[in-house]
Amino acid sequence: MNVLERLRAIIGAAAPPEADRAVFERAVRPAGDPRHGDYQANGCMALGKALGRPPRTLAAELATRLDLEPLAGPAEPAGPGFLNIRLHDAFIAADLGRMLHDDRLGIEPPARPATVVIDFSSPNVAKPMHVGHLRSTIIGASLARILTGLGHRVVRDNHLGDWGSQFGMILWGWKTARDQAAYDANPVAELARLYRLAQDRIKAGDAAVEDAARAETAKLHSGDPENRALWQAFMPHALQALAGLYDRLGIAFDVQLGESFYDDRLAAVVDDLTAKGLAVPSEGAMVVFVEGTEAPFIVRKTDGAFTYATTDLATIAYRVQEWRPDQILYVVDHRQGDHFKQLFEVARKWGYRDVELAHIAFGTILGPDRRPFKTRDGDVVGLESLLDEAIARARRIVDENSPELDPAERERVAEVVGVGAVKYADLSQNRISDYVFDWNKMMAMNGNTATYLQYAYARIQSIFRKGETTPAAVRERPPAIVLSHPAERGLGARLLRLPEVLELAAAERKPNILTDHLFDLANAFSTFFEGCPVLKADSPERRQSRLALCDLTARTLQYGLEMLGIDVVDRM
Repeated sequence: MNVLERLRAIIGAAAPPEADRAVFERAVRPAGDPRHGDYQANGCMALGKALGRPPRTLAAELATRLDLEPLAGPAEPAGPGFLNIRLHDAFIAADLGRMLHDDRLGIEPPARPATVVIDFSSPNVAKPMHVGHLRSTIIGASLARILTGLGHRVVRDNHLGDWGSQFGMILWGWKTARDQAAYDANPVAELARLYRLAQDRIKAGDAAVEDAARAETAKLHSGDPENRALWQAFMPHALQALAGLYDRLGIAFDVQLGESFYDDRLAAVVDDLTAKGLAVPSEGAMVVFVEGTEAPFIVRKTDGAFTYATTDLATIAYRVQEWRPDQILYVVDHRQGDHFKQLFEVARKWGYRDVELAHIAFGTILGPDRRPFKTRDGDVVGLESLLDEAIARARRIVDENSPELDPAERERVAEVVGVGAVKYADLSQNRISDYVFDWNKMMAMNGNTATYLQYAYARIQSIFRKGETTPAAVRERPPAIVLSHPAERGLGARLLRLPEVLELAAAERKPNILTDHLFDLANAFSTFFEGCPVLKADSPERRQSRLALCDLTARTLQYGLEMLGIDVVDRM
């Protein structure tokens, strides 16, 4: 049990009988200002209002019932009605000593691991991935890493768009406007050109192209030999391009099933919904009416074709049958919110009540003009070119700051720093908010950036090199941790918080909770580094203690960044 959980359990047990214990426990949280302690208990604020009693009086009464030993001294009533809690230095030091030999840095496995399916990335394979796919891909991957790190079973599922109208557009383009030489040279680029050609014609109002593309889609779905053969020829090229990009991002999936996988299950879905009285005819279509929504949930269109909604229901059925998950998380942008509200309600009515279905919504990446981020020509920014630009910018920083590194090492560092900068710039935002993509801000050596955290890690490695020692040597003969300087204590208290931070990030499904902690930790280390000489400490015991704090900081930064899918380097 981490420190926050232990405090919540103690304070919850002492809560007034009128209090909702779960709410009272959740009101215990890290203190906003370390000068007032390490944690605060704010449950008396809301309870006092509900009972018509002064919260300060309730807080004082609660303080007399609390025994926080050996974690902390007596809780102190403060302000209008909260309690300040300060951990004992001896407790912090002892826990840090245990962490030195704990590969999991204090993270204990859950009593009951959950099985979680995470649906993320999910690109349309008919065209190259662009910046619009970035958030789903890296937020989903980070949540998967965090939940796995906490000890849960995670199934990473990339639900590929490989069967819809986009392939009808490509098939129309292939039959009417293909450049065979261009396809032979670069299949993915040519298929993307054909897709854009059809899309542009349809957007311009060309009804003939729209009808022809729809007909090609229908032929594909009905098993037309020519269209099936073309689809099967196109797919390996599209999947290979995706695999290359995922490799660059350091992202892997347990399952990649396209919409095509569920095609032969769709009729049975509609039949079952109909048999249970959920799907009913409406203007020639089969729909499910969902209370509180204006538009019905269409599961079969008037022409007999199935919809994305039908596929999504078939996917839920498959996932539940295959993995028996406790949760299925959909990392999809906020604009699909209404669809998921309907989908989840229909699924519950259909019988899937024992699995939590959650839409992990996120905002939009904006350009400097605060509009969706695009190139100067107005095209959506390709993800491959975005990574290339990030690495090129990182290389210039590495060349300027580390000319002593050989070219191969500089190239490797630039890759790690560039890709890390792009990921961290996104993950450090509250996912539900839009954010402005800013190259200069994301590559800065100071501020809340991956580069700043990676530099803090590299700085610690340089301390060990200069001291002609290693972290392993410190752990071999673990020193007593000394916290006599405020900066030592401040760093130590933050190091203990990693388990509770990861739990909160998982519960809120917000990686920025972790980035905020890592940034705070790096700042605490900077304060420690400036105020507490390590290699020139005033005694051998204090030198070893400070080296141990350096080691724990580096390991925490590395582990935390790993949960975000970001690497570190020993030199920058």
